[in-house]
Amino acid sequence: MRQNSKLQAIALGVLFACSLATGYELEFSDADYSRQVCSGMWASQSTFINVTFDESSSQGQVAMVIYEWKDVKYLGVTTSTTDDSLPKTYVCTTDAVRVGLCAYDNVGKFIFSSDDGTTANQTTFWTASVALNQTSGASSDSSGLWESSEGNPTPPADNYTSPWRSRDLHHSLRQSSDLLNPSPYGTVAYSQPIQYQVRKTGYYCAAIVPVTVLNPTARQASTDVPSHPTYNGVVLFRNTFDGQLPATDYPKVNFYLAMFLVYVIAGSAWAWLCYKHVTELLPIQYYLSSLVALLVIEMVANWVYYRYLNAHGKTAASVVFLFVVAILDAGRNALSFFMLLVVSLGLSVVRESLGRTMLKCQILAGLHFVFGVLYAVGIVELELESTSALILLMFVIPLAFTLSGFLMWILYSLNGTITQLSVRKQRYKLRMFKRLYYILLGTVVIIAVFFVISSMSFSDRLAEDYAAKSWKIRWWLLDGYLALLYFFTFWSIAYLWRPSENNRRLAMKMKMLRIMISRHFNNVRLPERMMRSHS
Repeated sequence: MRQNSKLQAIALGVLFACSLATGYELEFSDADYSRQVCSGMWASQSTFINVTFDESSSQGQVAMVIYEWKDVKYLGVTTSTTDDSLPKTYVCTTDAVRVGLCAYDNVGKFIFSSDDGTTANQTTFWTASVALNQTSGASSDSSGLWESSEGNPTPPADNYTSPWRSRDLHHSLRQSSDLLNPSPYGTVAYSQPIQYQVRKTGYYCAAIVPVTVLNPTARQASTDVPSHPTYNGVVLFRNTFDGQLPATDYPKVNFYLAMFLVYVIAGSAWAWLCYKHVTELLPIQYYLSSLVALLVIEMVANWVYYRYLNAHGKTAASVVFLFVVAILDAGRNALSFFMLLVVSLGLSVVRESLGRTMLKCQILAGLHFVFGVLYAVGIVELELESTSALILLMFVIPLAFTLSGFLMWILYSLNGTITQLSVRKQRYKLRMFKRLYYILLGTVVIIAVFFVISSMSFSDRLAEDYAAKSWKIRWWLLDGYLALLYFFTFWSIAYLWRPSENNRRLAMKMKMLRIMISRHFNNVRLPERMMRSHS
């Protein structure tokens, strides 16, 4: 008995350790449909999972299991070899013992089943039968029976081995103290947060199921009717980083910091060119300078937002911060497409004014801005695994329509401008617009490839293993990929319209036209058709 008590003390000394470290927290209760909470984890020598029950509202007995997703195949046992319609049996109950699905010693625990000879000690599988809201006397440790004053035999020696226990089993019990997360024997009384050590990066799950079984260590009378367990609590996932972000979102912190620094460097080079050619700047270059400043602000806002979430979690302030970041992101996209569209239409280079077309461009940019805000908020607040496809489409389709409208209009206008410049044989301008066309065409191809890849990925979002397979790259599909694509596309276009000594070539025709209008036509505006012919 003391040997058993010693093994439990070693196991629970690790599992019931308290920690003040912060981490990503998920609530659970007996009313949960899945009875399971999962999260990816970036592991180190100090990472762990803590399971904490609310002692004021938790009572009864529960079966617990913690494991890494790659070992889910060992969870549960096939109920029937003849009837495939029956689900697997996951928890060892007295009924499961009667039909031979598990051993009596494992009553109240999750069942480990292996067809390839793998043992539980070779996996991440940890399970325990936990008694809630009970004193330590409720534990299966029966060493206290030897402390009665009368009628008890002499306690066994520490090196006592039962003749009924095999030598291999006894050896495995001694070796279990060397395991990282040894499963405790019998039923243990909950008194402190249960801690599971994590040393390998992966997707970990903690499942908790209420069980109503007879006490596996003491035969109850047939009239005893145990109550149904109820419980509430929190699972804390302590990652390599200090903070409350889930592991799938934490890479965004370092990503947006890196993007901020890169934008600052590129923006500084742009500012130097503007300063060097300040007397020759075109109107479009003033707009581009404003967009560069907005991009720097947006990157630092994204970085600060995720830093705040990591430090404080979701609060009222974080919701306000989210809308600020969403507005900046949507504003950047709408302004970028708007400027690209008016450039493709030839504003300030081929024609002086767009007339009523400018109003249409502004309306499309406004719609794209609104839908962009809704999308940016939606991808953060919605749970992809549980949200219906209709709700997701309500956030994606409107933005896709305005985005498609921008791209089609830009390409159509660009083709028209290129044709016009080709007819006029304005080779310098023609070369610029052709390069712009190739940049946009390459971007469209990359977006199409990305759309196919992301569609294939999200099409499996309802699959049981979707989260386990995608938690490392989900941030990349939702944020990283498009942010990098925008960066390279924007600076490729900005390079074509960079301030230089050749700015005069772009503005010379328009300036000559304005002088001619002012001097010879007494400030009377020519018809747009004639203005285009002179440009």
